[in-house]
Amino acid sequence: MKNMSNGFKIVYKGGQAEIEEKKSKFIAYVESVNSEEEAAEFIEKIKKMNWNATHNCAAAVVGKNNEYTRCSDDGEPGGTAGKPMLEVLLGEKVHNVAVVVTRYFGGTLLGTGGLVRAYQKSAKAGLAASTIIEKCDGAQVNIETDYNGIGKLQYIVAQMKIFVIDTAYRDTVVLSVMVPWEDIKEFTDKVTDSTSGKAVISVGDKVSYGIADGKLVM
Repeated sequence: MKNMSNGFKIVYKGGQAEIEEKKSKFIAYVESVNSEEEAAEFIEKIKKMNWNATHNCAAAVVGKNNEYTRCSDDGEPGGTAGKPMLEVLLGEKVHNVAVVVTRYFGGTLLGTGGLVRAYQKSAKAGLAASTIIEKCDGAQVNIETDYNGIGKLQYIVAQMKIFVIDTAYRDTVVLSVMVPWEDIKEFTDKVTDSTSGKAVISVGDKVSYGIADGKLVM
């Protein structure tokens, strides 16, 4: 897409990663969540799964403007686990995400600085193992034109890096695209100019969308 200045990053597919620090094993679990309740459920699920772990520390961010944040040290010294993990999520500007880092103690104390670095490193590794996409506001735009106009439309689409949903070839050609909300006027003006006003344009409702693996994600 041409620009995503109104975009926000989310986890499309959660991931898992493991690191080791002085024989302590840290396993990061990352999941997409859409509410405080979903975040709590995911954290509890990982805690139950790793009931025998030394610690299950967590951090979560929900909402486009980070309306809900949570972090837990789960028995680690205050401020050495949950907060550093939360700072990673906020620093990476990822929304609607929960991370649990499970620690199995390896017998060697890491110290407060070592713990902070280990939990930050674990959270970053978990995000790196996940699929993160950027979503933005936009709308589906359908353009009906004759066969003489399709080449011009395809040029505009390629030039503005617009995502093509479908192209239907009938008596006329109907091109369906997803356009960032802030680019709709520019796009429709270009379509109108290039087809001398002959193209029939319809703009759908505003939606939030992203692109993952070449597919549209709503």
